[in-house]
Amino acid sequence: MGFLEFLSALFGWIYTLSWSLSFYSQPLLNIRRKSTSGTTVDFPFLNTIGFVAYLIYNTVFYFSPEIRHQYALRNNGHTPTVAFNDVVFAAHAFAVCAILTTQYFAPSLWGFGRAPGTRPSRPILGVAFGSLAAVLIIIIFVGTQSSSTPAHASPKTAWAWLDVIYAISYVKLLITVVKYAPQLLYNHRNRSTRGWSIWQILLDFAGGVLSIAQLGLDSWLQGGGWSGVVGNPVKFALGNVSMLYDLVFMLQHYVLYGDNGGAGNPKYGEADALLERGEGDGDVRRLD
Repeated sequence: MGFLEFLSALFGWIYTLSWSLSFYSQPLLNIRRKSTSGTTVDFPFLNTIGFVAYLIYNTVFYFSPEIRHQYALRNNGHTPTVAFNDVVFAAHAFAVCAILTTQYFAPSLWGFGRAPGTRPSRPILGVAFGSLAAVLIIIIFVGTQSSSTPAHASPKTAWAWLDVIYAISYVKLLITVVKYAPQLLYNHRNRSTRGWSIWQILLDFAGGVLSIAQLGLDSWLQGGGWSGVVGNPVKFALGNVSMLYDLVFMLQHYVLYGDNGGAGNPKYGEADALLERGEGDGDVRRLD
């Protein structure tokens, strides 16, 4: 193994560790506070769905000979830049996000009190069910095309099951684009980041930097072109989109509102106290 290969693997496992650790800070903070107040279920709910999609995408790209062959046909013989650490990360992320979601859907199991934001908003439910419907349509379409396409047709130009995997990956990409928005809006309306763990943001940002670095190195090792990036657009987009949102969360936490829940403003101090008791106007803090 050369130096660049070692560096790529090192970046991969460090970003996996950073992103994986980022998932623990919020559920642990909820347990310490015995409440999910200050946050909404929209984020972990969408995150769980997104990581199901990402797990399928990475697992198939890494283990399926058929999908890897179809990928190679469309990318000048190159193999997918999905690494084993990507599979491990996706599986672990799905498990932790699913557990975090239960803190909102079943707070009594955790000994939590009543809090607002424990039901997904209508726009978020629309994203979830719309994504599922879109994938099912692509599966039906590809299945129909496969049965009517001549046996000698090349997956390089014809519809193939690779397109289904790409469709599933775009679900993860879509969810990443929208999943942070409810919490950003929630923080803005409350003028506070109390209850929202900043550590998950800091670790997420570090993981995003290293994820993009690994993808760039892998693409360089495949010949110096952009085929590795173009062939794995989801990983490239995930890192960049996440980092942009992370910067906004940092701005909210450290500059706009601080981590004291807006203590300098009596109005928001009272609002935060209501949040801690699970009281107040829950409707104003939901997207719908």
